Amino acid sequence: MIPQLRDWHARYEKQGLTVVGVHSPEFFWEKPLPKLTSAARDLGVRYPVVQDNDFAIWRRYDNWAWPAAVIVDKKGIVRFTHVGEGAYTEMEKLIQRLLLEPQ
Repeated sequence: MIPQLRDWHARYEKQGLTVVGVHSPEFFWEKPLPKLTSAARDLGVRYPVVQDNDFAIWRRYDNWAWPAAVIVDKKGIVRFTHVGEGAYTEMEKLIQRLLLEPQ
């Protein structure tokens, strides 16, 4: 999923897309911020990544698996959720449509 997020960030950021990664660590050794910072740098992640050690964001979006994607429109309404890899074409088409919607 990270390659697609990197691509969408690069391609659509200037049109108004905001990509935010959420890191909800599965293992205790994934919790330190320096580990996340290092991994993001090594993976070429240029969009913001939130450290969700207490799983507050995870619970807010009723997540239950890694990876998962949530697309939220300009009004803050969840328009799409997907668990696992895939659905990239569907997500990108939705992103393109949402970017054309008025605020």
